[in-house]
Amino acid sequence: MTTCTFAGHREVYQPMMDAKIEKAIRELLQTDSEFIFYTGGMGEFDSKCASAVRSAKRQYPHLKICLALVLPYTSNKLNTEKAYYEYYYDEIIIPEELCGVHYKAAIQKRNRWLVDRADCLIAYLFRDFGGAYETVKYAKKQGKPVINLAEQK
Repeated sequence: MTTCTFAGHREVYQPMMDAKIEKAIRELLQTDSEFIFYTGGMGEFDSKCASAVRSAKRQYPHLKICLALVLPYTSNKLNTEKAYYEYYYDEIIIPEELCGVHYKAAIQKRNRWLVDRADCLIAYLFRDFGGAYETVKYAKKQGKPVINLAEQK
């Protein structure tokens, strides 16, 4: 089983990003038959990645592909918008390790949780600051392969 996560700036400014994401996922799908894709669901890049995974599930029904939303803390939206979450995600995870963590620190800790469980990271990074930068830096320090779509033509 191959596990992949995503990290990127909230806004996507590059044209053709959807195609780049789809290509990266398609190439990864050639390496195994079972996959878990973790998304943090916080911003345009995460949304585009989740959409590409859902598309891949339809295109490759013979593969076992799971799209899991990993939240840094619980939210009432999980109850009020339950049908939305159940429709768009196969799993919703709130890691036990994040219980009791102050909400301002929870996102960074969640991002590290994602990296720690991933075999690879698909990123959209063009700034050397912020949460996406810290997540990619952490992934590289952990020796995880990082595919930075912002660097691709």
